[in-house]
Amino acid sequence: MTITLENKQGLIAGDGILPIKMAQYAKENGFEVVCISLAKDNVKELKKYCSKVYPCHPGQVNKIESILKDEKIKQLTFLGKVHKKVLLKLHKFDKRAIDLIKEASRLNDDEVMLMIVKELEKIGVEVLDQTIFIKNLMIPAGVLGKHKPTDSQMEDVNYGFWLAKEMGKIDVGQSVVIKDKMIMAVEAIEGTDVCIKRGSKLAKRGAVIVKVAKPKQDKRFDIPAIGMRTLRTMRCHHAGLIAVEANETIIVDQEKVVKYADEHNIVIMAV
Repeated sequence: MTITLENKQGLIAGDGILPIKMAQYAKENGFEVVCISLAKDNVKELKKYCSKVYPCHPGQVNKIESILKDEKIKQLTFLGKVHKKVLLKLHKFDKRAIDLIKEASRLNDDEVMLMIVKELEKIGVEVLDQTIFIKNLMIPAGVLGKHKPTDSQMEDVNYGFWLAKEMGKIDVGQSVVIKDKMIMAVEAIEGTDVCIKRGSKLAKRGAVIVKVAKPKQDKRFDIPAIGMRTLRTMRCHHAGLIAVEANETIIVDQEKVVKYADEHNIVIMAV
């Protein structure tokens, strides 16, 4: 289905570089971007490309809805990390947010995001595919750096790919850590980087990380992505390879990521 894009686009931004890239590419292509920022680390950069940046807490549902209505936003994109730990404390959550959480049968990623999408649709806001403005960051199949996987690493990649897909079916996480055909860690609420730390400590050296899209991935949220932070975590904990799913994964700052992997003997590939 072809989507006609509105000139004025909304962006709900978590932390990291991805929201900045979206705002930059949108502005370069003649769109105005109004941002609701749920994190603090990238606000300065977002202000370079967004006409307005509104700081909000993820639990301020009424405030976020008011901003979207006041700005007459009809389409928006979710990008950037918002840590799921906020759901454990409910700090600064307004009554409406708490009521929505109580209504949810589960608080896994897809359930929470679909609940949010439904609420936005009620006020006439369409949530867009996350990749519309950043398709150039999606990675085709192949080895991206100078280091090639060994046969034993490929066995771990194949096992990890299957396992990660199985975990994705039940919406547990997108990443797994494997060593010598043994499961070191499966991503849960902690996120990819902490999963890598946990699994790599058990593996000691040479862990293989696999990150994939969920089966039936809803591209409006949770597109798998890696960047420099992931690679630095791998180096710190002596992991040897990361494999991502080809044509389904975003690699932020690809040139820097590949250069870093080459310098530190890390294999990086898309399968």
